[in-house]
Amino acid sequence: MKIVIQRVKNASVSTDNLLFSKINQGLLLLVGIEDADTAQDLDYAVRKITQMRIFSDNEDKMNLSVLDVQGEILSISQFTLYAETKKGNRPSFSQAGKPDFAQAMYEKLNEKLSQLVPTKVGIFGANMQVNLLNDGPVTIILDTKEVRKNA
Repeated sequence: MKIVIQRVKNASVSTDNLLFSKINQGLLLLVGIEDADTAQDLDYAVRKITQMRIFSDNEDKMNLSVLDVQGEILSISQFTLYAETKKGNRPSFSQAGKPDFAQAMYEKLNEKLSQLVPTKVGIFGANMQVNLLNDGPVTIILDTKEVRKNA
């Protein structure tokens, strides 16, 4: 599982020029799933996302989590995070999870996140337009495969 985590002042997602979801202060997640992802990957990702201290405290140090600032999450499915670009000029997405599996994992991730933080979502598999005001900018890449490799 690869997740791009962006600290935002606000973010929204639209499809067909219609606003679908929006959040104020919090995290925008771009979520890529691969077929090798497991329940352990989900649990690890949820723990890291909700506890990662990337919001500023009173001394302007990144010392607070999305929970601490009572932020929100906007989670967007993003199979293109698994683009393979070594050969040719057209990316291959063969490492991305099969749609049925990826959608089920994405929905489980969002369900687990929503138990801890108000979580809004995009539309799985849709052509979406994502708008955000990145705060910092702060952008973190979380790859649960790295944890599996080092475990």
